[in-house]
Amino acid sequence: MGAGGRMSVPPTQKKSESDSLKRVPHSKPPFTLGQIKKAIPPHCFQRSVLHSFSYVVYDLIIAFLFYYIATNFFHLLPEPLSYLAWPIYGFVQGCVLTGLWVVAHECGHHAFSDYQWLDDTVGLILHSFLLVPYFSWKYSHGRHHSNTGSLERDEVFVPKKKSSIAWYSKYLNNPPGRVLTLAITLTLGWPLYLAFNVSGRPYDRFACHYDPYGPIYSDRQRLQIYMSDAGVLAVCYGLYRLAIAKGLAWVLCVYAGPLLVVNGFLVLITFLQHTHASLPHYDSSEWDWLRGALATVDRDYGILNKVFHNITDTHVAHHLFSTMPHYHAMEATKAIKPILGDYYQFDGTPVYKAMFREVKECIYVEPDEDSQNKGVFWYGNKL
Repeated sequence: MGAGGRMSVPPTQKKSESDSLKRVPHSKPPFTLGQIKKAIPPHCFQRSVLHSFSYVVYDLIIAFLFYYIATNFFHLLPEPLSYLAWPIYGFVQGCVLTGLWVVAHECGHHAFSDYQWLDDTVGLILHSFLLVPYFSWKYSHGRHHSNTGSLERDEVFVPKKKSSIAWYSKYLNNPPGRVLTLAITLTLGWPLYLAFNVSGRPYDRFACHYDPYGPIYSDRQRLQIYMSDAGVLAVCYGLYRLAIAKGLAWVLCVYAGPLLVVNGFLVLITFLQHTHASLPHYDSSEWDWLRGALATVDRDYGILNKVFHNITDTHVAHHLFSTMPHYHAMEATKAIKPILGDYYQFDGTPVYKAMFREVKECIYVEPDEDSQNKGVFWYGNKL
């Protein structure tokens, strides 16, 4: 096993773009979840407090170093260079903080430790720092994992049927329209999802992640939703005090810039994991949990795979076993690929290319006209 408990996994054989877009099987697989689990070494399911905390400490140290360099040396640069240095800092620091976000995401799945109270404490602190309502997101994200690939019950990036797409979609189906769509999605997509459930499943009334009495949550979850809101408000108040003490520009450069990058990556990663021409979606007549969990794709973000703690290239395994710590996911992915066969999907298309391709090709879903499986839906783009 190498350092950090991860095996050195040979790189996935590169597929051509046409191979990557080939549809994965949609029939019930010839294996069970139990058979998949047996293929994974048992130690991959073991959670270690020290091991998990090592990633928190590592990410915080790297983030502090970038913060220290930016706040102590950028003002010494000549003026043109300082204007360039801050955007670079924002992107790099945002990548590091995305990794920290992923660790908090582990807490929401009870993959951080064997102690639920510790997972929730760490997750609440880390996510609140990044203005995420921890428990609110934990419960809606858990329902996403319980209903992945379901057109009626999935919680995020639920594709629309062709008959339901907006009238203006055809006007955005061109290069400038796709650039605009991506720009809005990556900058506003995360706050719009939290505040207005944009791209989420439809509810019979207004749904908001900050509303303890909204339709997303049950009565027993409401107190924790209040706690999530309190955590976000506490950080907002801290930022307000910092803006008074150091100035709004300081807060925007040091905190808001990286946070914008974090939010953009959260949306992009989730979008690309669940939006792909090869992946089916199911209505209630066809959906089952295992096929839904397999309706996702691993992606290659290059060096950012490591920065993001491999949430990008081990997402299939994560959907099958979400309580597995991320530091065992690479080994688990290697173990399950022979079992999954054609049901496993990996696309090594560069991310900048893939996001424009998926926005172009994946506008709506509909069943094949000549198929007997009318409950199986595929992406299309003919408007």
